[in-house]
Amino acid sequence: MINHRGPEFKELIERLTANLKKLFLTKNDVFFLTASGTGAMEAAVVNTLSPGDKVLSVTTGVFGQRFANIAKAYGANVQDLTVEYGQAAEPETVRRALRADPAIRAVVITHNETSTGVTNDLAAISRIVKGEFDKLLLVDAVSSIGSIPLPVDEWQCDIVATGSQKGWMAPPGIAMISVGPKAWEASKTAKMPRFYFDLTAAKNYLERAQTPWTPALSVLYGLDVGLQKMLKVGLDNVHRKQARIGQLCREGVKSLGLSLLADERHASNTVTAVKVPAGVDGGKLVGTLRTEHNVVLAGGQGPLTGKIFRIGHLGWVEESDIQAVLEALRQALPKVGFTPAAARRS
Repeated sequence: MINHRGPEFKELIERLTANLKKLFLTKNDVFFLTASGTGAMEAAVVNTLSPGDKVLSVTTGVFGQRFANIAKAYGANVQDLTVEYGQAAEPETVRRALRADPAIRAVVITHNETSTGVTNDLAAISRIVKGEFDKLLLVDAVSSIGSIPLPVDEWQCDIVATGSQKGWMAPPGIAMISVGPKAWEASKTAKMPRFYFDLTAAKNYLERAQTPWTPALSVLYGLDVGLQKMLKVGLDNVHRKQARIGQLCREGVKSLGLSLLADERHASNTVTAVKVPAGVDGGKLVGTLRTEHNVVLAGGQGPLTGKIFRIGHLGWVEESDIQAVLEALRQALPKVGFTPAAARRS
């Protein structure tokens, strides 16, 4: 550990900040908060809104609902635009909702919904939210930015939130957030209570190369390595690799006779959600993979509990990792009562 008020930390935080801006493709302010991605989502809400403000929540899964729940907890008047799980939000639906209620002040949206394996068309939605209606756009990009394209400035995102443990290849514990000019303007009149997540405090402290509160130093060291690796490889190459691995995973899953939850037009390149076959115990399948094959997959959440399992493929991952998961699935599925397609054909 080093003195987080000393010269060594100054060098670290300044390098991290400069590199994160490059990978966010932004000239906006960026900050490192000691929290999970949810902390950055909360910061996005409380620094820009007041109790009673009307907010449109574009919800395509559990994490989109979390964003809405944060806004509701602080007294926002949230209008839920909920999409069938497995589908992406239609930009035209967002347009109609904003046209129907001019009093809506902000739109909150999860770019990449890890609970369903869906990526929303944020570019098209931004053109509507910002270009047509000039509303605040607050984006949960926890599992997208750094792995799939999200040019913050080009898409006019007022706040973008992410977390260190996703595409950035570091342990959990640091949230990263970008704040644009419109968000700063909104913060001047925002009345929601805030203390730990006060971004004005973060800005003031960063001017002297510090954080307001004690940072998770060990995570910042890991994040420093991750950002430098990504810059060395090049962001475009990272995106191409993620697309390649996502396609490999989806095709491999289908080759086993399994079905995807997500509409493939909007399928995520960072996580694949797979339907549990009829008659199969999803918990038993995940448990068998973990205990017998050393492969850890995630189950479904909320209304999808027991109905899907999810394969994460972002950050430090290679094609060989996906091949290993697919082979483990091929071996494990018969043990829980499902015969993979290849075995059926033979």
